[in-house]
Amino acid sequence: MAEKTTRGPQDVPGSSPDENEFPFGYPTNICEDVPDQKYLCSNCNNILKKALQTLCGHRYCSACLSWIVRNNKNAICQKCKEEDPSTLSEGSLLAEERAFGDAAINKEISELKVHCVTLGCSWSGIMKNFEEHQSLCEYALIPCHTGCGHMVMRKKLADHLENGCVNNVTMCQKCKRSLSSSEYQEHSCEGNLCKEQKRVQTETEKNCSTPLINKDGCRFSEVGCSFRGSKEKIKEHEKTAVGAHMLLLLQHIKQLKASLCTAAKAPNGSIPQSELNVNGAGKSISDLQIPGGLEINGDLEVDCFSGPSVSEDESVLQQLVREKVISELENKLHVFENIVAVLNKEVETSNLEITAFRRQSELDQNIIRGLELKIAELHRCLMQKDAGLSSLHKSLLFSEQASYDGVFLWKITDVGRKLQDSVTGRTVSLYSPAFYTAKYGYKVCLRVYLNGDGTGKGTHVSLFFVVMRGDYDALLPWPFRHKVTFMLLDQNNREHIIDAFRPDLTSASFQRPVNDMNVASGCPMFLPLSKLQSPKYAYVKEDTLFLKCIIETN
Repeated sequence: MAEKTTRGPQDVPGSSPDENEFPFGYPTNICEDVPDQKYLCSNCNNILKKALQTLCGHRYCSACLSWIVRNNKNAICQKCKEEDPSTLSEGSLLAEERAFGDAAINKEISELKVHCVTLGCSWSGIMKNFEEHQSLCEYALIPCHTGCGHMVMRKKLADHLENGCVNNVTMCQKCKRSLSSSEYQEHSCEGNLCKEQKRVQTETEKNCSTPLINKDGCRFSEVGCSFRGSKEKIKEHEKTAVGAHMLLLLQHIKQLKASLCTAAKAPNGSIPQSELNVNGAGKSISDLQIPGGLEINGDLEVDCFSGPSVSEDESVLQQLVREKVISELENKLHVFENIVAVLNKEVETSNLEITAFRRQSELDQNIIRGLELKIAELHRCLMQKDAGLSSLHKSLLFSEQASYDGVFLWKITDVGRKLQDSVTGRTVSLYSPAFYTAKYGYKVCLRVYLNGDGTGKGTHVSLFFVVMRGDYDALLPWPFRHKVTFMLLDQNNREHIIDAFRPDLTSASFQRPVNDMNVASGCPMFLPLSKLQSPKYAYVKEDTLFLKCIIETN
């Protein structure tokens, strides 16, 4: 049951649809889901049927393309016009020989989920089984093939033929009796049609239960085939009914031989008029082509036993089959040539695209290299800025902690951990921040060994004084000669540990520094470790201790 499109089947010259056939594409409403655009015909906008792809890359139904080419001279692809008229080229011209079957899209379409839209039918399946169902759907309304004018459901056609069809009669070729189908099957008249031919004719009639309105006849109608249909259906019929046609043709040849034998035996060499028509074909013997170029007239003597043998008939049939195979191979070769032409065009397009991609890739690589250089430069600048920030941070901390009056208080936290690091040798000593005896005075710092150093190693806390190189050393008197006092503060303010010394003016530790700092000098046995850790004293409280240094500047 074809769904009407913008150009209905009645508009197609010389090709109207057979019963239950969609002459253009399949209607979209048979699909379970909305079909993709790639499955639609560029002409009828229905689902592609026997999809063909043109040189311009668009797809058409086989019937649509044939219709366009038949009805338009120098037809141009409508899709190309719609997309970009300025790009029209020779590839946009439409011709059946310039198109080829799109096997890939046909395979995808064959797997689409569809259902029957005939009222009362609940069939559903995939597209490749749809046409078979349409030809078998019991709920489809079809016209009676006898031409009585009735439209009946396929499942009720048999009842109609047996009970209600006024045209369902067959005439015996010998006795000229009009018989119903059932009577004709049982009729035993020894006429021109043998039982085998009756069976073949019956099978042919079954295959021909399609509308006969505006249909063409089969090319083998002259030898008894009564099939009628559209050009596409006739082509399909001739492909599928080769065996039946061969039987009809062989029977026709045998009948011709029998007629020739009868003519040879007749006194005047003439053929009775009743023998001139074979199987009701309406053709006289003189109008038929007889193998071997025989001509029938009164002066030619015919020997019925010297005529073509069955083997010669078979060789003729084999020659016909060979010619048909060669024709099909030539058609396939033409299709493959079209495919190769399209592929060559696609390869050329791909090569151009690849060349463009390569050029663009080179440009992109140059841009990337430039960006990488810029990133490296920015990274170097960032590192310099980080170093500057670190220096500024240290300077800020130094400014906050620095002392300029010769008195410095050093707070040491995490004493337990730092003492353990000193014992294990991980961090043997600690340096204090630098401090000054005056605004432009000597720059000095403290150095402590929590686990001792020298004579006090492992038993005492060692505390040393370090002279550092300062910015104003050139203006100061050397060697350093000020008294230095060390204090370990009792955080309960009961008993501070105090030790003091005067510099040895001959020692290198108190000369003007040449390096960042001189060798430390001080008290290697400043405080016994046992006293530092004793709970009787509060030198370490909350894991923190305080050291104080006083430099006499008078």
